[in-house]
Amino acid sequence: MKYGSVAISLAVGLCAAAMPAVAQQVAVISPATRAPEFMRVYGSSQPPYGFVAFCDRMPQECIVTSPDDARYQATPQSLSELDEVNRGVNHEIEPATDMEVYGVVEYWTLPKTRGDCEDYALLKRHRLIARGWPSSVLLMTVVRDEKNEGHAVLTARTTQGDFILDNKVDVVRLWNQTPYHYVMRQSYMDPKVWVSLDPNDATTPAALSGVQSVTPGILESSRDLP
Repeated sequence: MKYGSVAISLAVGLCAAAMPAVAQQVAVISPATRAPEFMRVYGSSQPPYGFVAFCDRMPQECIVTSPDDARYQATPQSLSELDEVNRGVNHEIEPATDMEVYGVVEYWTLPKTRGDCEDYALLKRHRLIARGWPSSVLLMTVVRDEKNEGHAVLTARTTQGDFILDNKVDVVRLWNQTPYHYVMRQSYMDPKVWVSLDPNDATTPAALSGVQSVTPGILESSRDLP
């Protein structure tokens, strides 16, 4: 996937396995955060074509499970669920590229034994929804990682902030405590609509390789606050 002048690929083995577990389960807000704990939205975006194909194959995974757009309460139990699901999937699924598993460059799906970063995130989303979390607070997200490479994670919108479930690390961290540059994610109002998280991409570039345009629905406000 091309994003501006920076190459982003979610299909060529850029998704690393989980790092060794650390003592702290869910990272909390620190005074030195680089941005507010809630993400800001800068406009509409085009979804990755792998996601569009995934919704075509598995439409039940791309529906609104709750009409409520409120943030999920960040109780000790809910944060514990984030940690449990993140660690469980990280250690259950073996990292592998789509080419290795399916023989194609880009294929988003719920993995059974092996998968890449977006597959980890899709499975975590699926399992949290099965536990009663609404789809509106579990958002697939595309970032550029610390190596400036494409990566997919799951964002959980809670009253304490936007937490990131990541197959690279077992710790669930607030988005502003990760080393990533955030590119785009699902809208909390419609799972099939994607929004831009990049302040330099407020108008959504017309030419994007690896994404497919869709008719956008109603987007959330330009600043995603509690």
